[in-house]
Amino acid sequence: MTKPKYPHIHIELSDDDADDDADPVLDRVSAALKEAGVKKDEINAFVDDATAGDYEHLLSVVMQWVEVS
Repeated sequence: MTKPKYPHIHIELSDDDADDDADPVLDRVSAALKEAGVKKDEINAFVDDATAGDYEHLLSVVMQWVEVS
């Protein structure tokens, strides 16, 4: 498996995140990116990519950007 773009940023997904509601996941990842000092335009690029498909696409993009447990 390839390392994410920001491997030093970790988020935790729980069973509550399995309800196909993208907003809490997007909010959590965006907040973690912001807290780590990632620039706003880069965070916007993440959101644009993550919301370009279905929920499975979103999870795939999240794992490409940050470390998920």
